[in-house]
Amino acid sequence: MIIKVFSGLDKSVGWLLEAAAFVASMLVVGLMLFLVLARYVFGWSVVGLLELIMLFGMWLYMLGGTIACRRNEHLKVDFIELKITDQRLQLMHKALIALISFLICLFFVVLAYRMLAWGVRRPQSTPGMGIPLWLPQASIMLAAVGCSCYSLRDLIGSLIGIKQLGKEEL
Repeated sequence: MIIKVFSGLDKSVGWLLEAAAFVASMLVVGLMLFLVLARYVFGWSVVGLLELIMLFGMWLYMLGGTIACRRNEHLKVDFIELKITDQRLQLMHKALIALISFLICLFFVVLAYRMLAWGVRRPQSTPGMGIPLWLPQASIMLAAVGCSCYSLRDLIGSLIGIKQLGKEEL
């Protein structure tokens, strides 16, 4: 029952992440196309457009990292993992990697929270369009929390796998 709830939640969050990444990528591409056309075809100088492109680019980058973490497709070094043949040791290795990743992600959450809190307490904005800097900083916070949740998911999954393997051996 609880697995179905988490599975449904994961699918909903995954759909939301991918939809937001799609919208952000369309905005980046569309705004870049407009910038190029405006500047080189029409000779216009649109103040602040690069700021807007960078804002959506930041969100796209952080959403992409969170999606990769969700799918377990992020960059990793799997040399040791490929050399381990024992299933129990493989699960223990995955649990260790997930634990290390989770601890690093928690540190990332703390740093992102401090940066975001500072940005809200001492508001700054971009010079052209006046975009508050906490908007791109919020994408970093989302990525930190999302990656923490997915690394915790991987840790729990590895520990459950180790426990089930232990029951099968008895």
